[in-house]
Amino acid sequence: MNLPEDFVTKYQRLLGAEADDFLASFDTPSLSGYRTNPAHHHLPAALTAAPSVPYEPLGHFGTVGGRTLTHQSGAVYSQEPSAMFVGATAAPQPGEKVLDLCAAPGGKTTHLASYLQGTGLLVTNEINRKRVKVLAENVERFGVKSAVILNESPDRLSPVFPDYFDKVLVDAPCSGEGMFRKDPDAMSYWSLDYVQDCATRQREIMTEALKMVKPGGQLIYSTCTFAPEEDEQMMAWVLDNFPEFHLVPITKVGGVVDAKPEWANGNPELKKAARLFPHLMAGEGHFVAKLERDEGDAQAFHGQAKLGTPLTGDQRKLWQEFADQVLGSQDWSDLVTVKDQLFAVPAGLPNLKKCHVFRPGLHLGTFKKNRFEPAYALALASDTQAVKQTLAITTDQWRAWVHGETFTLETAPQKGWYLLTCADQPVGFGKVVGNTVKNFFPKGLRFTVYDTDQVI
Repeated sequence: MNLPEDFVTKYQRLLGAEADDFLASFDTPSLSGYRTNPAHHHLPAALTAAPSVPYEPLGHFGTVGGRTLTHQSGAVYSQEPSAMFVGATAAPQPGEKVLDLCAAPGGKTTHLASYLQGTGLLVTNEINRKRVKVLAENVERFGVKSAVILNESPDRLSPVFPDYFDKVLVDAPCSGEGMFRKDPDAMSYWSLDYVQDCATRQREIMTEALKMVKPGGQLIYSTCTFAPEEDEQMMAWVLDNFPEFHLVPITKVGGVVDAKPEWANGNPELKKAARLFPHLMAGEGHFVAKLERDEGDAQAFHGQAKLGTPLTGDQRKLWQEFADQVLGSQDWSDLVTVKDQLFAVPAGLPNLKKCHVFRPGLHLGTFKKNRFEPAYALALASDTQAVKQTLAITTDQWRAWVHGETFTLETAPQKGWYLLTCADQPVGFGKVVGNTVKNFFPKGLRFTVYDTDQVI
């Protein structure tokens, strides 16, 4: 690989005798990986039998095609192996309130959601309007139940969520040196000045992000760069300027190593952070640090602010009829509408009136004239073993389904809505009319199937 000359010179100076192995790693193949979704049952044996990522029980080395049943249903999420170390380090507990501040495209958000297990609150934010749409699609596909998706800047979020979150993840925009092997185009905009520009932006982000960590809470900081200016030196700056925060040791396995205090101000505490080098472990480049805030008093929380509009009597009746018939016994207490769209909103939110809310919660469906039409997001968030009314379809029927076609049943159940499942995976809602299953697979997601569920 034709690495930038300044990059080579910089890391020859920093790494010394180790530099040759480091630089040679850029000419070796990058590795692919994926995580399985713990909310899904009976995954294909080939997926779970693939070699495991040492620091993440849900992670495996290999590839999964995007046009496959397991991918479409949200049973798996493709993610580069070293990136999984970030979510595994954060490891939020069920019931916690978590913020993913720089979240698109959604790999780390969906990883955090796996740990939360459908409980607590996951606020996932992306400042870029185009990228937040991709984030929302991935959150939907993974069946995340407790997420609120925002499209805001950190300085507008910190006054809304002061001293609020148990865990804050800052996967900071960075110079991307760790992705050169996977994405050589990243070298085209790299320069020593760009590294400094990224560090300046990271300090601005961290200044706001730290305000949102509650006393006793944690902030996990990560980059996909090797640059000390964005890594050890960033943590040294935090420790010097925010004395209520201290670094927490990170468990390091699978070739992950201590960060390098000598690349910053020599503070030995910096060794508690972690570095992932491609010549030492199976993956790309990352830096991860875990900061914890000292115990103390937090600003008072003034209760939940409702997003959207309460349901009318007719809307609640339509929803309840669908829920009772199709979903069975479940708690759907915090329901609101945004125009004609129905959402289940997580509990415990502050007032978001001044924020741009892209999704207020799990999209349940649409109210139309005298009827309710369930959402694709609700289907993918449904537990196939808990839903009252399901309809198992064949692989050939699934192929027709994702292509937007209706299909006919030899023996049809009673008319109405059904959660369609294929190989025990939820794939969408279909409506049985006579012997026909009407297709409600979103038009923008339809595809002709080329891939197979083969793990490479």
